[in-house]
Amino acid sequence: MSQPRRVTRLVRGMPTSDGAGVRLTRVIGIPELRNLDPFLMLDHFGSEQAADYIAGFPNHPHRGFETVTYMLEGRMRHRDNQGNEGLLTSGSVQWMTAGRGLIHSEMPEQEEGRMSGFQLWINLPARDKMTAPRYQDIAPERIPEFEPLAGAKVRVLAGEFASVKGPVDAAATSPLYLDIALPAGASLSVPVPSGHTAFAYVFEGKAALAGQPVSTDVMALLSEGDTVEVAAPESAARLILVAGRPLREPIVQHGPFVMNHAHEIHQAIADYQAGKFGPLQV
Repeated sequence: MSQPRRVTRLVRGMPTSDGAGVRLTRVIGIPELRNLDPFLMLDHFGSEQAADYIAGFPNHPHRGFETVTYMLEGRMRHRDNQGNEGLLTSGSVQWMTAGRGLIHSEMPEQEEGRMSGFQLWINLPARDKMTAPRYQDIAPERIPEFEPLAGAKVRVLAGEFASVKGPVDAAATSPLYLDIALPAGASLSVPVPSGHTAFAYVFEGKAALAGQPVSTDVMALLSEGDTVEVAAPESAARLILVAGRPLREPIVQHGPFVMNHAHEIHQAIADYQAGKFGPLQV
């Protein structure tokens, strides 16, 4: 029998800045929610003021996890010292596996207009933390979008919904990543893999998850189960629904390095300083 998920907790993000001063809201990775295995961080950025984003994210290193950038609006250029380069445009996704280490930059390619989206950090299991870096640049047209009911739209970035499969390949945590837009009065039952950690983040309008009202810019953590009821009872709503297989391994994080033990963090810092991540300039 199906086991519906329920809301166990609501979390409102904390305004902060990162990179060279990009203003954003951090939802995972704050004192109230340090991590949500396998998720390490979730940032929601969105502004029409160029001063809030124009400085971007200059060269910086990563080791031991994956970064997922979903661009809702705007243009951002990715470059890394492994030779990868890609332009994130409205509706596109960048899925980067840092593995044993790389240095990259993410810089705006616009000087005005709105830039908005999400960046999610997903942990890697110990066996994969020192794997070779990998980069997946996914254009908007490669992300399937369908209407499960009149007026509703679902984009499948990763995982599967209603036999529609997302383009992302991320075997370590078998993630589900959906962008769901519902018209007022609509409801939708969404399958979520049993055993996966799951959350929903509402970024437009007001939604209801398993009957629990969830306001704009609020995350709903979900209990165990294999389905969740998503609704827009009063007005149109849009949200991301994300789930991933928990790793249940120790997490030791120091800025952009995420490993299992403190000595591995010390080694990551030493390797970076010794130039073992590759050229320091992208």
